Amino acid sequence: MTKTEAQRRKQWAGLIATLIALALIIGGTLLFNRITASDSSAAGNSHSNQSATSAKKSTKSPTSGAGTSSVSNPSKLQTIKASQLPKEGQQTLTLINQGGPYPYDRDGVNFGNFEGVLPKQRSGYYKEYTVKTPGESDRGARRIIVGAQGEKYYTDDHYVSFRFILEGQ
Repeated sequence: MTKTEAQRRKQWAGLIATLIALALIIGGTLLFNRITASDSSAAGNSHSNQSATSAKKSTKSPTSGAGTSSVSNPSKLQTIKASQLPKEGQQTLTLINQGGPYPYDRDGVNFGNFEGVLPKQRSGYYKEYTVKTPGESDRGARRIIVGAQGEKYYTDDHYVSFRFILEGQ
């Protein structure tokens, strides 16, 4: 075998190795995006699963300390009296204080606070609950977020802003 032939084989081997690596990277990226999109779709389409799960109604317990006790506002956020919440918010608050059952399968899941609007806490500290929005075909934008110490926050703009809920008022 001549030197040129050996060099060509080496070049081909390098090219093939590069193509295999590229194919693995592209395939892995596509697979990751598909899994991520599937997870997002499942979270976003929980209303479509609602009819199937509403018969069994979720009975996930709220975070400890989530009762009606008065909790001081640990944030610098504006406040809203519980009596000022829309009626659907008051209904959700009642369900939270009773420990369920909740109408949506995503009620009681961890709220990540990725927007950083609420006080920073460890992962799993906050739970979220849906406040039904009349006329919406999905869960809508309204939520009540409950902290492990019983503090509750209301958002009507899907986590852009929050107000601390003053209970018993």
